[in-house]
Amino acid sequence: MSVPATDLLAILNLEPLEVNLFRGTTPPTVMQRVFGGQVLGQALVAACRTVEGVLPHSLHAYFLLAGDPKAPIVYEVDRIRDGKSFTTRRVVAIQHGQAIFTLMVSFHNDEPGLEHQAEMPQVPPPEELASRESEMRAKVLPMMPEAVRRYYESERPIELRPVEAGRYLGKKTEDGKFNVWIRAAGKLPDDPAIHQCVLAYASDMSLLDAALVPHGRSLFEKDFMGASLDHALWLHRPFRADDWLLYAQESPSMIGSRGFARGLIFRRDGALVASVAQEGLVRIRRAEA
Repeated sequence: MSVPATDLLAILNLEPLEVNLFRGTTPPTVMQRVFGGQVLGQALVAACRTVEGVLPHSLHAYFLLAGDPKAPIVYEVDRIRDGKSFTTRRVVAIQHGQAIFTLMVSFHNDEPGLEHQAEMPQVPPPEELASRESEMRAKVLPMMPEAVRRYYESERPIELRPVEAGRYLGKKTEDGKFNVWIRAAGKLPDDPAIHQCVLAYASDMSLLDAALVPHGRSLFEKDFMGASLDHALWLHRPFRADDWLLYAQESPSMIGSRGFARGLIFRRDGALVASVAQEGLVRIRRAEA
């Protein structure tokens, strides 16, 4: 297993403190706040640790305060309901005596029924995009704020290969859509819940940035500050987070410095495995006086 993948599993391996109480930590980072996907993934792990025999099908979260990367995060799980078909959990993430994040998770015993799904966009496979990666990094990294640049220069647990990579250089896409291939940077255990928690972690990466696609801009630019406000994830079909998944993103609205973005996540065989929606703060930095 690769080092980034091992690190990711370590992040998601919460320490049990008491019944319904868990503690997570943040690895050393140059960022001034905890990555939202980390809190999302850890909170989902906490919820899954209190349920047996069923998997989550949906989650809804609010980011309340920026997480402190230097302090542990305590996750408190409320076992709201244990039903025959559906099970519900509420998770609160706490730091310094304050709630920084809340999560509602619903679990479902799969049932047979009708099926349909959206079609996967026709895009180049991730292997065809590998040759562009080093060229794009050389052009894009110097444009980023220093802390963000240092983060992307390091090994990361999730691999990203954007299809419309030219947008980071100011190129607008015709329909405002943005596609990126994602996968864990190493082999993961076979436990389906682990793959769902890893996808929850990854689902917060790049989605809010889609709100700037219609403007030919990016959150990687020093002019912008972005922060997730809320996040919803629906899990439809089985998948492996260590296989390439296509994250097809778009942003129907931007108003009041709030960008709304949504995404569909597909397996390589075209199966729709998850849907995501998020609103976040996209603020133009004020010029220093």
